Amino acid sequence: MTSLLLRIFLKGNRDLTDPGTRAAIGVLSGWVGIFCNLMLSLGKGIAGVLTGSVSIAADALNNLSDASGSIVTLIGFRLADKPADEDHPFGHARAEYLSGLAVAALILIIGVELVKSSMDKILHPTPVEFTPVVAAVLLASIGVKLWMFLFNNSLGKRIDSTALRATAEDSRNDCITTSAVLAAALIEHFWNLPADGYIGLGVALFILYSGVQLAKDTISPLLGESANPELQQKIVDYIARQPKVLGYHDLMVHDYGPGQRFASLHVEMDYREDPLECHELIDDMERECLRSHNVHLVIHYDPVVVDDPELNRLKEQVRLLLGQKDPRLNLHDFRMTQGRRHLNLVFDVALPSDLQGKEKEILHFLEAGMNRQGEREYHLHITFDAASFNS
Repeated sequence: MTSLLLRIFLKGNRDLTDPGTRAAIGVLSGWVGIFCNLMLSLGKGIAGVLTGSVSIAADALNNLSDASGSIVTLIGFRLADKPADEDHPFGHARAEYLSGLAVAALILIIGVELVKSSMDKILHPTPVEFTPVVAAVLLASIGVKLWMFLFNNSLGKRIDSTALRATAEDSRNDCITTSAVLAAALIEHFWNLPADGYIGLGVALFILYSGVQLAKDTISPLLGESANPELQQKIVDYIARQPKVLGYHDLMVHDYGPGQRFASLHVEMDYREDPLECHELIDDMERECLRSHNVHLVIHYDPVVVDDPELNRLKEQVRLLLGQKDPRLNLHDFRMTQGRRHLNLVFDVALPSDLQGKEKEILHFLEAGMNRQGEREYHLHITFDAASFNS
């Protein structure tokens, strides 16, 4: 079924890296979600009214919120597909994240309302009528939601979409909550225990939990979370394999939404290399990253001195001291300048997040270690960078 729907919606275009293809898949998920959830909400709503079950009515409202969420998802993918303009030069791809946040807000609102109705049913219990029709409606709902989970999970993996994976997880959660509703109806019918309100409350709390988790997942990229480690590794692995590249550091990846990622990186090359050849190689690397990883990469060229024995000796001494202080510490952009009465050593240190605030302690440790030999006086000038941007 998934393959058939994709053939209809994609109309022969199967390039999953194409923004238009991504938008078409998101729209497909939205329409399928709207149709399925409206049908489920209608069926459960009728069953809830006929039986007087608050848990079934709660599940019907949950499906209605899912239909609203599918509408928001559809609109989000439509907006995300809009090209860049003067006011949004990096495109509109973050609209996909905003649609996920809107869905989370809808889920939280529905969850609060369900808590209220479930508490009322607990305080003022009324009997629930259980019929084969009710059982059939709930079992059908579980089957449809299970298919929707598999459907959206498959689409989410194909285009690496957080929004679609969240939609899939929501469908999986619905399978669990509807099973709980069915259990409540069976308990009241066969054991005459007032379980409806309590299980309705449990469903409501589960919906609230799902809404909070979804909100966290969508807010995080909007706030500027770190790039996918796998993507970072692919970039630096490619850069490290290139001729003339001696090292790299300060990789920063900026996420403006799926398919709109911009990155910058410093690449070290021997200062004796022809700068025109280095420039051409850098252009090739930038184009390849855009082609292979859909990342707009800008590379800063760092010429480094490799034939100065004194500089290399001092650099190795500092590197060993850093390792003694903490094996995770490393340096780059090492250079030295002659002062009147001392030698200045200027370099950058990649600092892990748990060592932030200890910059002065590290500086004093290194200066003490370098000056302990008494050969001459060294002054260290260190720029501390975030380790998450360095390799």
